[in-house]
Amino acid sequence: MTSSRDKYFKINLKMIITGAVVLLALYLIVTVLIFNANPVNIRVTTPIHSEYSVIDPEFKVESGIFSGSQWVYGNDIRVLTQGEEVFGTMQDDIALAEKSITKETYVFFGSNVATPMAQALADASERGVYTHFIADFIGSGDATSEQFDTMENAGVEVIRWRKPSWYQLSRLNHRTHRKLLVVDGKVGYTGGYNTADPWVSGPEQSQYKDYHFRITGPIVNHMQGMFSQNRVLASGGLLTGSRYYPVPDTTGTLAMQATSSNPMEGKMNVRKMLIYAIASADESIRMGTPYFFPDDGFLEALVDAANRNVNIQILTPAEETDKDYVRAASYTLWGDLLAAGIEMYEYQPVFYHAKMMIIDDYYVSIGSTNFDNRSFRINDEANINILDGEFGREMAAYFDDDLDKSVQITLEEWENRSTWQKAYGWFIAKVLGTYL
Repeated sequence: MTSSRDKYFKINLKMIITGAVVLLALYLIVTVLIFNANPVNIRVTTPIHSEYSVIDPEFKVESGIFSGSQWVYGNDIRVLTQGEEVFGTMQDDIALAEKSITKETYVFFGSNVATPMAQALADASERGVYTHFIADFIGSGDATSEQFDTMENAGVEVIRWRKPSWYQLSRLNHRTHRKLLVVDGKVGYTGGYNTADPWVSGPEQSQYKDYHFRITGPIVNHMQGMFSQNRVLASGGLLTGSRYYPVPDTTGTLAMQATSSNPMEGKMNVRKMLIYAIASADESIRMGTPYFFPDDGFLEALVDAANRNVNIQILTPAEETDKDYVRAASYTLWGDLLAAGIEMYEYQPVFYHAKMMIIDDYYVSIGSTNFDNRSFRINDEANINILDGEFGREMAAYFDDDLDKSVQITLEEWENRSTWQKAYGWFIAKVLGTYL
């Protein structure tokens, strides 16, 4: 027969277990919904007024000082516009690697892109090339275990960036969105291309509209440094020596600057640099982005530039988008922009995934950064900025060609959206806007 003491003990034990479960649930809710979803405050909160234009020498000096990244001379760049060309050129360089390969990406999956890339990295490692690969854990969620095993079994250092764990839930929302590849410390790649099948054409799909860039010259050392930042955060290991940082060769005439953001660590240099460049615009600003939902300060910088008679064109996706709710929320921000004379466009043929800013056909910023809160305040990003009239005009021509395949949205059309579109966009913007 069970004694009253045993019953009392069982009841207390049940209450203790229940209490522990409740406390654990509260911990998870607080961590995920408050600490994890609450981005670091933006450092620059007041308007920036620049005394210089992007063509002035002083622009380089001042931007180099406050961004913590000096401009580097003697570089060259090649624009890549097709998936087969992007990944084929990457794999050609990887096949020629002799000393080191470092690669970092957000999205990684698919038999047409990720599998050949995994094999190329594995082959390089088996040749004795020091090979390191960082893939965001969330972004590579659709990758197969075989793809990772192929690399790891060949000796590639594979890091799944911020794999969820109970003791690091406060970092779950902070992903690496960077897209970097550095070969032998001499050749670098960045741009909008992830390492995944949607970036190549297939029987049942057209590839995303995007741009990627092959870069050579002294700036590649700085790209290597950006990769090393996140490797330190992930593993505690620092890349050193000529294997990773060779004495750089001059390969061209371009001035370039590498800017990176680690918002979780309090570093938001990409946003700072972009706002400063906007404040320095004299004639034109062209912006392309798959997700347009920046903060009020960024929007104010654009309106201020428009009020200085700077011609501004912003290109975003149309219905062909992978996140329709972001598009809906983005519409809620367009009113003041359109009223200020800023031209808003939507790219029609396929999903537009390009990320670029071109100012006065002279300053160009390319890389992984979207013009939204997630890129500015949450994700780790890496951009390369270029100052050169010839390259600026080349990228402006690509942008204008994309505009020809786009539809301009007027203020009247924006105002005449359906009640449902307005309500849906308002709801998403208010509930999730800080994290879009």
